Amino acid sequence: MTLCPALAGANSEMQAVVNYRKQWSTAGVPFETMAASFDSRISKPKRGQSGIFAMGVNFYNDKAGFRKISTNQFTLNLAYHLILNRQSTLGVGLYGCYGQRGFSSAGDQWMSQYDGISFNSAYASGEEFNSPNFSMFDVGAGAVYAFTSKSGYMNQNKRKRLNIGFTAFHLNKPYYSFIDKEDERLDIRYTVFVNGDLGIENTRGILQPGIYYNRQGGHQEIMFGTNYGYILHEGSRSTGFTRPLTFYIGIFYRLGDAFVARTMFEYDMFSLGFAYDANLSDFTSATNSVGGFELFLRYNFGDGGGFRQAKKINRVRF
Repeated sequence: MTLCPALAGANSEMQAVVNYRKQWSTAGVPFETMAASFDSRISKPKRGQSGIFAMGVNFYNDKAGFRKISTNQFTLNLAYHLILNRQSTLGVGLYGCYGQRGFSSAGDQWMSQYDGISFNSAYASGEEFNSPNFSMFDVGAGAVYAFTSKSGYMNQNKRKRLNIGFTAFHLNKPYYSFIDKEDERLDIRYTVFVNGDLGIENTRGILQPGIYYNRQGGHQEIMFGTNYGYILHEGSRSTGFTRPLTFYIGIFYRLGDAFVARTMFEYDMFSLGFAYDANLSDFTSATNSVGGFELFLRYNFGDGGGFRQAKKINRVRF
C-alpha cells in the first residue's frame, strides 16, 4: 500500500507485512526504518456483484542520522475493486495519513559554544527553533488494473498475474517545515508501476518482473528488475497435508543509485525475505558502497502466495 492505496485487497483476501531496514551504517549514524501494514477485503464477491470493498492500515517509523530526525506516520487506505470479468478487476483507492516529524538537539555543538580550546556546553548556543516537532495530514489517490489467470497444475505452471498502477501522493501538498515556513510544502509525487507473476510453462520456474517510476518536483527515480522463483514442492490439492514451498532470488537496479539483491522463501501463507542495496552513486565516497539491508515477514491469506489448490483459488478469486 506504500506503492498504491488501490492495492489494498487487490491480490489477496487478507495480508499482513512487517519490515525492518537499516542503511548507510558506514556513513555515521545509520538510518533505520520500521513499517507494518494490514489489508483485507471487507466484502466477499458474490454472483452478480459488480465489485468489492477493501481497506488497509499502514504504520511507518523512520530515524535518520545523528539528530535522530524521526518520522511517524499512520495511514488508512480505502479501496473499491470493480469486477471486469473472472480474471480482471479495476481498483481505485484513497488514503489519509496523519504524520509527525521531530528531532533531538541534545549533543549539538555550535560555534558560539567554542571557548577557544573546546566546545563548552555551559555557553548558550544562541540558536532557537520554533518547534522541534510538527504534525501534518496527507491525502492521495491511486488506481490499479489487476489480472490473474488460472494456475493449472504444477507441471503446466500456467499462472499469470499482472498489476498496472498509478498513484498521486500528497495531493494536498502538506506543510512540511520545522521553522514555520508556509511555502515549504511537499510536492505531489507521481508513481507509475507494472509488475507481475509469470509461470514458465511446463517447468517449476516463476518470473516476477517489475518496473517502478517516481517523480516529485524536479526529482525522479526509476527502478526495474526481476525475481526468479523455483517451486521446491507443490502443496497437495486434496488433503492439504503438504504445503507449497517456493524459493526466490532477484536483482533490481535503481537507476544511478544502487543494485538491489533479493531473496525470499515462501511457505504456504508465509513469506520471509531479505534484500540488500549496494550503493553505486557518488555517495560511495562516504558509504564505501555499503547501502542498506532489509528484512520482511508477510502473512498472505488467499490468492496471493504460492501455487495453491485450485479450489482455494477459485473460492477467493473475484
